[in-house]
Amino acid sequence: MTKTIHILNGPNLNLLGKREPEIYGDITLDNVAADCSRLATDLGLETQLMQSNHEGQIVDWIHQARDKAAGIIINPAAYTHTSVAILDALNTFEGPVLEVHISNVHKRESFRHHSYVSLRADGVIAGFGVEGYQLALRRMASLLAD
Repeated sequence: MTKTIHILNGPNLNLLGKREPEIYGDITLDNVAADCSRLATDLGLETQLMQSNHEGQIVDWIHQARDKAAGIIINPAAYTHTSVAILDALNTFEGPVLEVHISNVHKRESFRHHSYVSLRADGVIAGFGVEGYQLALRRMASLLAD
């Protein structure tokens, strides 16, 4: 049976490819979803990519992942630095969790240097652009193969 990976994206990532291309590039979230889906097939996985600008929706998706997903890749965006609720939800998930950031958050404003999600994440990928999602997916495949 194919293992499903939920790829969760936080606020403003629906504007990927349009918002601050000098930081985030010009690839859209739909492009990311397609690229991840292709790679997942090669790795023997399936992906379900979701995006919301609403913290509670992301929490609900994490709760749903408990019964439906083998792992979570999450780019919580601005909620990275503020959401104890997302951290608490991730702490209820028993599979691997990987945190992804398109930009190198450590080269940006100081408030972006702290991540609540990192307290739960099994790994963090930052600063590799949208390629970070594929790196996370490859790592997820390795974690699930063990």
